[in-house]
Amino acid sequence: MECKDDNRIEFIQFHQSYSYEDFVEGIRPDKNGRFKLQKGIFYEFCKKAEENEEEDYYLIIDEINRGNLSKIFGELLTLMEGDKRDEEVELVYSHELFSIPSNIYIIGCMNTADRSLALIDYALRRRFAFINIEPAFENEQFIKDMNKYFKEKAQTIIDTMKEINEDIKKDTSLGKGFMIGHSYFCNKELSDLPIIIEHEIIPLFEEYWYDDETALKEYTNKMNGVLND
Repeated sequence: MECKDDNRIEFIQFHQSYSYEDFVEGIRPDKNGRFKLQKGIFYEFCKKAEENEEEDYYLIIDEINRGNLSKIFGELLTLMEGDKRDEEVELVYSHELFSIPSNIYIIGCMNTADRSLALIDYALRRRFAFINIEPAFENEQFIKDMNKYFKEKAQTIIDTMKEINEDIKKDTSLGKGFMIGHSYFCNKELSDLPIIIEHEIIPLFEEYWYDDETALKEYTNKMNGVLND
């Protein structure tokens, strides 16, 4: 966007109960107990974008793979395609002709390590480009912040996390989707380090290697070594 403008960004989170009626439109009770047609968040966002065609608008969907995507998007699946923008379909409830403006970008975020959930179905998969975002322990700004807030421990933390992540990536039962992110250390400082290790990272190890006591002990010792170094 090259600027900060919250009016052109909408953030939502999908979950298993999220529906087409929440997203596009549906019949809902009002405060008086009467049922009437109500527009959803995506409908309203599209209308906002239509009024300002010169600017780009961004819908960010967190946990996009937690929702039933075909059910949530409904007939709008077709309109998501790049060459179908500004074309119209008839909405189910209102029978209104509706289009997705070409100046709307849909960004979906998901954690590929979440094995309990199905990944995006193929109907939607071919309508998205996919970008893998890996831990940023080598990011210049992150290193700068680490040195500022974690002082003499910063490089030890970074080196240890990179080493453990390399092992996780090579582990056939885990893989790169399970690598530990840098966000554990964001907006924190040196006094938070014991809590981060004891209550956040080591419990994660206990999930990863619950059936491998040797590996669990090895990586737990490595993290405790960061504290004692």
